[in-house]
Amino acid sequence: MMIEPVVDIHLDRVWIEQALRADVAEGFASQPKELPPKWFYDDRGSELFDRITRLPDYYPTRREREILEREVDVIAERSGADTVVELGSGTSEKTRIVLDALAETGWLRRYVPFDNSEATLRTAAAELAEAYEGLAVHGVVGDFEHHLGHIPEGGCRLMMLLGGTIGNFPPAPRKDFLCAVADAMAPGDTFLLGFDLVKEHDRLIAAYNDPDGVTAAFNRNVLSVINHRLDADFDLDQFEHEARFDPDEEWIEMLLRSCRPQRVTIGGLNMTVDFARDERLRTEISAKFRPENIGPELGAVGLAMECLWTDAQDDYALTLSRMVG
Repeated sequence: MMIEPVVDIHLDRVWIEQALRADVAEGFASQPKELPPKWFYDDRGSELFDRITRLPDYYPTRREREILEREVDVIAERSGADTVVELGSGTSEKTRIVLDALAETGWLRRYVPFDNSEATLRTAAAELAEAYEGLAVHGVVGDFEHHLGHIPEGGCRLMMLLGGTIGNFPPAPRKDFLCAVADAMAPGDTFLLGFDLVKEHDRLIAAYNDPDGVTAAFNRNVLSVINHRLDADFDLDQFEHEARFDPDEEWIEMLLRSCRPQRVTIGGLNMTVDFARDERLRTEISAKFRPENIGPELGAVGLAMECLWTDAQDDYALTLSRMVG
C-alpha cells in the first residue's frame, strides 16, 4: 500500500528572495567577486547537474556508487536505521541502493529527502513512495545551512550527504555545517558522508570542464537565476567557464571569466557591477580531501568515524560516523 508523501516547505518566495539578494549584494561587492554555489540549483540547474553526473570524466558519482554497492550491507547493519535522512537529495537515484538494503532487513520505515528544489524533491518523493510499499516519505524543502532543525525527529536515523557536497564548504564554514548536522542528530544516529579525494590535477580539472559544455551551461546558469529573480541583464555569452585547481588549498575552483569590460545592472538591487576584461567571478569551490584528515575533522564536532571505505582506484571515500553522546 502506497503512503502519500508529505512535503514541508521552508523556502518560500520571500525567504529565497531575501537570501539571494543578500548573497548577490555581498558577493559582487567583495574582491574577488564570488557567489555561493547553492544558487546553481534552481530546477534548470538541478537538471543540468544530473546530466553532469553521467558524463564520462565526472568520476565521483560512479566511484561513490561503486562503494555503496560494495558496502551497503555493512552500512545497513552498522547503522541499524529505520529512517534515512538525505541532505541534498536531488533525484534520490543512488538512495535506492541504501533503501533496498534497509528494506531487506525489515527495518526501513521512513525516508526524509531534504533539498532546495521543490520540483525535484516532489518528483523523487512520489517515485520512491510508489516503489517502496509502506514507506513513509517526509520531504523537507529547505536550505541545509539554515533549516536542519526542521528535520523530523524519531526513529533510528541514518543521515546521508553524498556526492562530495561537503567539499563546497571552505574549512571554517565546513566545521560550522558539520556542527549543525551533529546538533540535528540524536545519540546513536549515524552519518554517511562522501568525500572526493586528492588526485592527479588533470583528472580533477577534466571532471569540471567537459568538452560538451554541460558544466559550462551549469556554471552560467547562476547568472540566469540572477537575471530572472533580480531583474539583472547579464549577457551569458560574455562569460567563459573556467575550472582550475588551487594546489595550496587543494580544491577546484569554478569561475566565470568576463570576456570584455562590461557593466551589469541588477535592477532588483538598484546596483551596477563592473567587470574588467578577464576578471573572474568564483561560483564554487570543491575541496578534495586526504583520508588521514577526515576522522579528526569529524571527531572535532563529536562524530566518531567507524568506517572509511574507498573505491578500487582510491579516487573517492565514504565514511560512516556515529553521534556519541
